[in-house]
Amino acid sequence: MRAQDRDDAAGAVPRRLCYYNGGFLTERRLREILRAAGYELRFGRPQAGDGVAVWGQSPYAKRGEAMAARYGAPIIRVEDAFLRSIRPGRQGEAPLGLLIDPMGVHFDPRQPSLIEHLLRTEPLDDTALLNRARTGIARLKALELSKYNAFDPLRPPPEPGYVLVVDQTRGDASVTASGAAENTFREMLAYAEIEHPGARILIKTHPETQAGLRAGYYGAEQCNGRAELYAEPVSPWQLLDGAIAVYTVSSQLGFEAILAGHKPRVFGQPFYAGWGLTQDENPVARRERVLTRAQLFAVSHILAPTWFDPCRERLCSFEEAVDQLGAEVRTFREDRYGHVAVGMRAWKRKPLQQVFGRETPLQFQTNPERAAQIARETDRDLLVWASNAPDDLPEDLVVRRVEDGFLRSRGLGADLIPPLSLVTDLQGIYYDPTAPSDLEDIIAQDLPPGGRMRAERLLDALRVRGLSKYNIGAEPPALPEGHRILVPGQVEDDASIRLGAGEICTNHALLEACRRQNPEAIIIFKPHPDVEAGLRPGAIPEAEALALADLVVQKTDPIGLIEAVDEVWTMTSLLGFEALLRGKPVTCTGAPFYAGWGLTRDLGPVPDQRRQARPDLVHLVHAVLIAYPRYFDPVTRRPCPPEVVLDRLSEGPIPRPGPATRMLAKLQGLFAGYAHLWR
Repeated sequence: MRAQDRDDAAGAVPRRLCYYNGGFLTERRLREILRAAGYELRFGRPQAGDGVAVWGQSPYAKRGEAMAARYGAPIIRVEDAFLRSIRPGRQGEAPLGLLIDPMGVHFDPRQPSLIEHLLRTEPLDDTALLNRARTGIARLKALELSKYNAFDPLRPPPEPGYVLVVDQTRGDASVTASGAAENTFREMLAYAEIEHPGARILIKTHPETQAGLRAGYYGAEQCNGRAELYAEPVSPWQLLDGAIAVYTVSSQLGFEAILAGHKPRVFGQPFYAGWGLTQDENPVARRERVLTRAQLFAVSHILAPTWFDPCRERLCSFEEAVDQLGAEVRTFREDRYGHVAVGMRAWKRKPLQQVFGRETPLQFQTNPERAAQIARETDRDLLVWASNAPDDLPEDLVVRRVEDGFLRSRGLGADLIPPLSLVTDLQGIYYDPTAPSDLEDIIAQDLPPGGRMRAERLLDALRVRGLSKYNIGAEPPALPEGHRILVPGQVEDDASIRLGAGEICTNHALLEACRRQNPEAIIIFKPHPDVEAGLRPGAIPEAEALALADLVVQKTDPIGLIEAVDEVWTMTSLLGFEALLRGKPVTCTGAPFYAGWGLTRDLGPVPDQRRQARPDLVHLVHAVLIAYPRYFDPVTRRPCPPEVVLDRLSEGPIPRPGPATRMLAKLQGLFAGYAHLWR
């Protein structure tokens, strides 16, 4: 929520805040969010017009409360928003958003909070807002995101048909503010047993209790045969799906139960109780309005919180916060158990460690047999560079094939510029049409909630900013008039050529085929940058090329060329995909990943049986640029969504490679004939 909106909702709010506990001094993210929201933090006595910042109702809040009372200053209470991080804050993770509340605190019903004020007074009838809320609920379910996210969605949930009783941490402020205590939890369990005779009862342990940080209210003494403690790190959405009833005091899991379709039995007075969506044992008298799930969510996740983008260090929307958390959680889920990396060139190891070793450092091996042995002994999976993958990969291990993504960098991989995006594939790899790939499966699936709008925005941004895979080259020269066809050259020993080009597998053969079918067209041949640099095979003598093409353009921005031509002919080049993004007709003589879906003219050996779906361009963009790759922000060195990489590529900053890497790149140019040593 914008600061001005908060002022409008709650009256004048002080912009300078005094604080009296260490968290406001030492927690960098907390200070960044408050600063971005327009607040100035200071230590000392409140002056006229100042406020006092306190953290919720923590024990340290009493210092600030006493100073506010002494000097007549208003209190601003700060708490985590409802999507926080992977692990709890007590394990050192910074929040993604805050609830900055000048009225109260959301879990204390003794006085209205900002959330309650908005729920009681806002019309909540705006169609666009409610559509955002419905999509937001669906996105959290589809991505399996919660406040804390250190769980494994692949871990099987318990057999369905149980009653879920939610434990909380002992002495939690939301419990005591509701007037609840240990007896309340005993009473809640008794109600669950009485109201569901014969049903299995699962007592869900709180994540902080599970991590050994704080005790809960339930222990082994409550397990009487029917009830059992459940501490497995499963997805809360899957856990709620299998429940026949949900009982809670004031846990956020009770709120998520509402979003999952339950009407939970509530024994405390949390912010989500009293609006017609819960069965309330202790209703709050002033909450008389009946709301929908979408209206409740619109306030709790869109209107009330202050969300923060940690990569671009600015406030952001709820949707952008979900994009960022989704990227971080994907990294955690895929990398938490660690990888043994094999087939990785030495210069790639540091970038790969940054991307895939964030949770557990990578172990690099050059010998595939030794790598497989270590993976088995340490319960890791194998990470292999797809083009260097051995033919006999072990079938008893999870193998992730790695390649550069489609928005790679500002510069060539052959110049040792590290990638900003990488793809991992459990089945094959996108450029190999001889075998299934994860990308094919993603393209064939329905778009996820919110996916179409996000892909449309990404596509618009790509077009406006003129971005491509490498983002290098000069403006194109003046081109002859006529029907112009761009023929992008390729590296002729590239894996996509070897595996997917078919009969036409050289640049010369591609030019011949294009000229044969288009005798009157203006054909423009663009050599591949790695071939131009002398690092890879595929060069055609200029005189030979000009016997088939009207123009050979070198070291030229490919996007400028695409926009200047009428169509593109290619074997398997990514420029064919980039031409599709810009609405150009594309003819493929091979079988690149974007062929065979009804969007290209296909002359090559497309695997028709696997590629029977008919996605539109926006659907393809979502699969190729959002769902399939992983992105890395080179500035903050953290996982990020593609939108951040677009900003880095178009506006910067992008850190330059170090002097050792730059020197190595120069040396490899001098010894281009030995390029197989570093590729």
